Amino acid sequence: MDGKKLPLNLLVLEQVPALSYVSIVAIFVFVAFFEIGPGPIPWFIVAELFSQGPRPAAFAVAGFSNWTANFIVGMCFQYVEQLTGPYVFIIFTVLLLIFFIFTYFKVPETKGRTFDEISAGFRQNAGSEKYGPNEHNMLGTDSQL
Repeated sequence: MDGKKLPLNLLVLEQVPALSYVSIVAIFVFVAFFEIGPGPIPWFIVAELFSQGPRPAAFAVAGFSNWTANFIVGMCFQYVEQLTGPYVFIIFTVLLLIFFIFTYFKVPETKGRTFDEISAGFRQNAGSEKYGPNEHNMLGTDSQL
């Protein structure tokens, strides 16, 4: 086995077998912190931006989009890694930066605001002055249960 082609962690792993347990613990810690940190944020956004009427459909679209993106990344990662080598995560870093900028400029602050105020903000930003107040309700704030 050529030692030059093995990553450093695999070389150390052969010498210190207990490090495999450290790797497993590190994965669990990552997942735990992801789930209490940025993991649930997309679900909170859907819950805050949509009223009771359209919320189930919004959750369905968000879940479908999330799992479709996960599937695409899972299926394409090995091929992208073969093309880019050790720079594979630069693609994800660039996408993360783009999504951060989009979120910063396009996702409204919802703290202390009602659904009607959030919906009015979307209508104002979308330039929907061509619609009357009852003709266009993007977030379904007029729906009754």
